Amino acid sequence: MTESGPNAESGPIARVLLETSVPRLDHLFDYRIPPGLSEIAQPGVRVRVPLRAAGRITSGFLIERGDAGEYGGEVSDLDEVLSPARVLQPEVWALARKVADRGAGSAHDVIRLAVPPRQVRVEKSWLAAQASVASGEAAKPDSPPIRGYPPSRLESAIRAGERLAVDAIPRLAPLPSGDWVGEWAITLAAAAARTVAGGYSAILVVPDYRDQEQLAAALATLLPAELISRVDARQSNPERYLAFLQCLGDRPQVILGNRSAVYMPAATLGLIALWDDGDSLHSEPLAPYAHARDVALLRQAEQRCALLFLGHTRSVPVQRLVELGWLGEVAAAPAVTPRVIVTARQDAGGSAALPARIPSAAWRDARTAVQSGPVLVQVARPGYAPVLACQKCHKAARCARCAGPLGIGGAAQLPSCGWCGSIATDWSCPHCSSTKLRLVTVGAGRTAEELGRAFPGVKVIVADGQRPLLRVGAEPALVVATRGAEPIPPGGYRAVLLLDGERMLARESLTVAEDCLRWWSNASALAGAGAPTVLVGVGGAVATALSTWRQAGYASVELADRRILGFPPAVRTASISGHPAAVEQAIAALKPGSFIDVLGPVAVADPASNDVSAQTLRAIVRFDYANGAAVATALRAAIVRNAAGRRATPTGAGKFRRPPKLKVRFDDPEIS
Repeated sequence: MTESGPNAESGPIARVLLETSVPRLDHLFDYRIPPGLSEIAQPGVRVRVPLRAAGRITSGFLIERGDAGEYGGEVSDLDEVLSPARVLQPEVWALARKVADRGAGSAHDVIRLAVPPRQVRVEKSWLAAQASVASGEAAKPDSPPIRGYPPSRLESAIRAGERLAVDAIPRLAPLPSGDWVGEWAITLAAAAARTVAGGYSAILVVPDYRDQEQLAAALATLLPAELISRVDARQSNPERYLAFLQCLGDRPQVILGNRSAVYMPAATLGLIALWDDGDSLHSEPLAPYAHARDVALLRQAEQRCALLFLGHTRSVPVQRLVELGWLGEVAAAPAVTPRVIVTARQDAGGSAALPARIPSAAWRDARTAVQSGPVLVQVARPGYAPVLACQKCHKAARCARCAGPLGIGGAAQLPSCGWCGSIATDWSCPHCSSTKLRLVTVGAGRTAEELGRAFPGVKVIVADGQRPLLRVGAEPALVVATRGAEPIPPGGYRAVLLLDGERMLARESLTVAEDCLRWWSNASALAGAGAPTVLVGVGGAVATALSTWRQAGYASVELADRRILGFPPAVRTASISGHPAAVEQAIAALKPGSFIDVLGPVAVADPASNDVSAQTLRAIVRFDYANGAAVATALRAAIVRNAAGRRATPTGAGKFRRPPKLKVRFDDPEIS
């Protein structure tokens, strides 16, 4: 750590990033490298260093080395190099710094996503294997042969290192193994195989494990297993760390995983591809809340590789980049667009009963289709009956104990609270005193029960978050699935019914229509050749976009509307929440004017107590992209000041309370 005073001994200097989220420590500290550590103290290794102010030892990463002559003052020594493994590669450090600066966050908060926790045994085995190869005791493996791959629409883009928004072909296709996957998976697998064949690595990022399984199956038909590294949250810590260490090698490979895969080290990176970038799972829930799409954009600008955004629909942020000319576009083949039918509900009363949710025409399509194979029924909610209301006045039914929503978990179960779990045995409506309840929404379980009665003798399968299912057979069945949980059948579904569209669109969110179009498009892509997709109870522009399969046009119109209203992604936003004084100081530091617009601040509920009366304010800042760096710098300084000045105040009875932290989130998609 650099301090004032004479430097007693000269020597090389290590610049170290501490493993801490304390805002004021988010910079590099200087330490002298002792002679005994000089050989292994290389950029990227994990180290332990003293903190004089706290009188303790902490860990960190050695970022770079410098000459002693460049520094004046007393410099402490490195305490220890934990391992010679250079786990933090220069390109990953540069990316982490840019992501943190863009979101007013700490670099360590990004690095903990990029570098998994150390597993000593795994690391020692990997280092021994590397040493054996380097010494010639073990032969360095030859590059395995790459199997033949199908022609790709993206070959020229990959070769030229272009940036493209690609409309995926909405159909299923068989693999030599007998599995069926989305055409999108074959497209990305072929693009990755071509990249590896050219001597470059590829990073493929997908939202969840369902997509990962499809893409892994497609990759297995083109590349040997040793050229594919998978990283995801379902792996154990040793498995994840071993996969990470394998990415440090110099052999080109494909790195497949969820949102954190975009940070993985890759030798001579040639391609970054994101599937379905509009999925909320691509957004990191921890500070600095970076979206995988934005991280990919930053990394592509740094390493000049090819960049692909592939999806059945086009997100509005990607459409903005297309209209700016920053992304090219590749359209889907028009001959394979699904056959989508838009139809109204049976009644206008909003009944949750199955006959009202499925029109007679859809009934006929389902009865005919189920005779030859599986039929998909997409619903909005899991569970049985998650929302109840008073039968007389139609007010939402609430728990008498905690005011949580009442629901029914199964056919033979009593109503219970979704928050505290209390059984509502003697519920009565506080508005009209009625004791009878009605179903407002029904989930996958109740829908499956009603379909079983309506289609006697037909197998009914439920697939949702509680009962995950990746694949179903080709035999006749009714598959009731929540959005995003639809299993894949051989050859596709014989019919697809999209229910509860009105309820999906009723969610309060800026992106609700965009999300619904994406959910319905992904489900429609699972229909077999010529099979109908029936969208029930939805009209307007979103239904037209689905039925005509013009999702890019819908994204363009949506973007134009948001430009008029000043909504993201036409502008950038940042939400600022915390103690009133801290929020006011942060706003004042921004110097609002013609390029920065501040909405609020307003009182919001304390997340810890859900109490609106708690002293927590929130303001929303809107600004042009050109001002992003200045806004992030000002808000980062406000965070550092707040962290340094937070002091606990007495609340009575010998208790103390700290004011809430100043929280800043850029580009929050769910500001409400």
